[in-house]
Amino acid sequence: MTIKEHLEVLLAPFLEEGNYFLVDIQIKASKVSQKVTILVDKDEGITIQECTSISRRLAKQLEEQEIFTDAYTLEVSSPGLDQPLVLLRQYLKNLGRNLKVTLKTGEIISGQLTEAKENEITLQLPEPKKKSKVPVDEASLKREIPVDQISKALVEISFKNL
Repeated sequence: MTIKEHLEVLLAPFLEEGNYFLVDIQIKASKVSQKVTILVDKDEGITIQECTSISRRLAKQLEEQEIFTDAYTLEVSSPGLDQPLVLLRQYLKNLGRNLKVTLKTGEIISGQLTEAKENEITLQLPEPKKKSKVPVDEASLKREIPVDQISKALVEISFKNL
């Protein structure tokens, strides 16, 4: 069993009891130690206190089971806004927010996330800035994107309404 698989097994009870979901486990080795970053979230958002609680309980189990033989640093946090969306639950959590989606073809599409399904998301594209003499067809402003064509999807931060 790999270290990641061990961590997933150890995390499962913590995640279930708090209705959390695992986004990613990152293990980076350096000359001195390993850095283990565990990204967890919750549909309503996860607090720092919840991350701390998971971290402490997980660290205790890691020590008891001696999963790491060398020095390591454990970090449990929520995925930041700089982290791409990867799970359906993350897309559902961000319905109504603006996304910047990079397709595997290299095309970049920005728009408001209006729908998220297992296999595709739907973005409401902004109206063209130049006024056209021809009325804009609302249907042409919706873009359905198959999830398997997405290279990266990031939440766009807007300070306009602040």
